[in-house]
Amino acid sequence: MENAQQVNRNNHSADEQRKKSDPRLTAFYDLYNTLSPDTAGTAVLRRHLEAVYAEHIEFSDPIHRLTGLDEMERYFEGLYENITYIEFNFHNALVNCDEGAVHWTMIYRHPRLKGGKKDIRVEGVSLLRWRDGKITRHQDIFDAGSLLYEHLPILGSVIRKLKERMA
Repeated sequence: MENAQQVNRNNHSADEQRKKSDPRLTAFYDLYNTLSPDTAGTAVLRRHLEAVYAEHIEFSDPIHRLTGLDEMERYFEGLYENITYIEFNFHNALVNCDEGAVHWTMIYRHPRLKGGKKDIRVEGVSLLRWRDGKITRHQDIFDAGSLLYEHLPILGSVIRKLKERMA
């Protein structure tokens, strides 16, 4: 198993080109490539959050709604202190003035999901809005079932069967 030092690598050449063209994306990618169990609760995390997000950031995903940098910091601390591995791969980014969308794949391991030994892959999109170079609105769109619920012992089998029936 890879250790936390090797967390969050992004080696896609297309992303490297986009990073060069928009410093806001560079900061966003750098933040998510820095997040790990090692950075949870550290000054490194706070510095990266402050470089990317406005003080009154509004963040939402299918499970959470947060407002402000302090809530974002607590969210990331809680999220990352419980995982053993995480990596983000950014596939495509579209930016139009102060709005953008970033397509990504998150790969992670959690000690209580799949025995902590198998990767869990989640595809998603981040919708972003910037003002003065910082993100003021961040909405993540992904299948919450593929993130968590499908990997829980009892609930997971029920959700997988429901998905099979609907397909």
